[in-house]
Amino acid sequence: MLRPTQSLLATLLLCFTAAAIAQTPAKPKTAAPRVSRATPQEQRASRAFDAAKQSSPLQLTAFLVNMPKGGDLHMHLSGAVYAETFIRNGAADLLCVNPGTHSFVKPGGTTRSIPPQPVCGEGNVRASDAFKDQRLYDDLVNSFSMRSFVPSAGVSGHDQFFATFGRFSGIDKSHTGEWLDEVASRAAAQNEQYLEVMETPIFSDVAKLGYSIPWPSTPADPVLNRTGDATGTTREDLSKLRDALLAGGLRDEVAVDRKELDDALNSRNQIEHCGEPSATRACSVKIRFLYQVLRAFPPQQVFAQTLLGFEVASQDPRVVGINFVQPEDSYMSMSEYHRQMLMLDYLHGVYPKVHISLHAGELAPGLVPPDGLRFHVREAIDLGHAERIGHGVSVMYENEPQSLLKEMASRHIMTEINLTSNDVILGVTGAWHPLPAYRAAGVPVALSTDDEGVSRINITHEYARAALDFNLSYLDLKKMARTSIEHSFLPGASLWAQPDVFTTINSACAAQPLGGANPTPKCLAFLQSSEKAAEQWQLEHRYLLFEGSLP
Repeated sequence: MLRPTQSLLATLLLCFTAAAIAQTPAKPKTAAPRVSRATPQEQRASRAFDAAKQSSPLQLTAFLVNMPKGGDLHMHLSGAVYAETFIRNGAADLLCVNPGTHSFVKPGGTTRSIPPQPVCGEGNVRASDAFKDQRLYDDLVNSFSMRSFVPSAGVSGHDQFFATFGRFSGIDKSHTGEWLDEVASRAAAQNEQYLEVMETPIFSDVAKLGYSIPWPSTPADPVLNRTGDATGTTREDLSKLRDALLAGGLRDEVAVDRKELDDALNSRNQIEHCGEPSATRACSVKIRFLYQVLRAFPPQQVFAQTLLGFEVASQDPRVVGINFVQPEDSYMSMSEYHRQMLMLDYLHGVYPKVHISLHAGELAPGLVPPDGLRFHVREAIDLGHAERIGHGVSVMYENEPQSLLKEMASRHIMTEINLTSNDVILGVTGAWHPLPAYRAAGVPVALSTDDEGVSRINITHEYARAALDFNLSYLDLKKMARTSIEHSFLPGASLWAQPDVFTTINSACAAQPLGGANPTPKCLAFLQSSEKAAEQWQLEHRYLLFEGSLP
């Protein structure tokens, strides 16, 4: 990866530190400098890209590894870790393996030997046995990922993908810092600078609290309840539930969750030696979190966890938003979808500054009945207040899809595109994928990995796949990289004067080349006021280095 110059690194370090304190965005002036749509450097990069693309997928991949990619806005931490890491963690945690299901199981106890060994019980084996049994090791890698998977009767790619998470569960949360280091190191090696990582902090006490409070049974208005199964919940009901949850001590778990993040980030920093002369390249990757809410559970738990997520995001600047996760096609996710959007509609009114990105439209014909394809993206936007849509694969099956796309474009609601995930889970590829429809409608899009560990990919793979499957150009990919930082949930004003228009920059930074190593005092003051703009400036600096290095 091409490194930013020392002067810029020092500047951006100052920017990031100041931006954590000063969150008031600077307003762009009316007269702003314009950036050429295709600079000589971009033309040179485009020629090199085209030559690599025409040569072979391998040459294209080699070119794209060093290309600046901005950020990954759709990444589940547990799904981003490779199976080999989980095997090592399972052995360290003295876990056992069920050879029939190739899943981790808790031991019945440990021996008195030094070091202690797990007592696994009849039929089970120690996770550490994988290091001396290649077949067991391979079986675990295959069980924890999509590697070597072949669909069979009754077992689809969708089934295998989501089953992996239960198989490697049980690993202690103390490894979270190691996992963050893994994804940050991988990102740094591919010239990626920002990750919004989806993670589910502890919420067990809040879940119990949610089940202890009576749930209202007000019938839903049949006109509003499109799924037909969920009982209705009025804003008055939700307000009373929130009051009851807060009175029951929900905020006590906020401190628990914040400490969990403290421990994980401190561990990551220690592993990477951040702030020391021996700091690794991974330290340069900024990580922020999206609070994962598990949607495939009864409403009592979903509402309680969602409320906790809003509370955490309101108090901890490292948690920049929330997202709903788990299979969108599951019974609870489908039958409760409308009510969950009503929950978000209410909570957004209470916590308007908390950002929302939603998995919506991670569906395909045949996976659910046709009616289930017609409204998820629309309700995620209109009721769920989603600023970004994750996947959005079924958008063209929605009611009035062209109108929906036009609205998404006009409101600058970005779609997080996960090509490999959509392939292995939904079987949607090529001409059946809506990426061209989004781009044609002017909807902002950016590439992301979803679960790179389970899928056995990385962000470079997704860039190469997008270029080959959809005949995208170098400038198309560069626009997607810029879009990723533009639609990040980082605080502050954008470097760009107009949303999603990457030709006109804020006038405060007009007196030097875009992404220059030594911003003027005026530009520096603007970057210090906006964490987002500082990351955007760094991305442009990386492009200066990358494009300038090409023959």
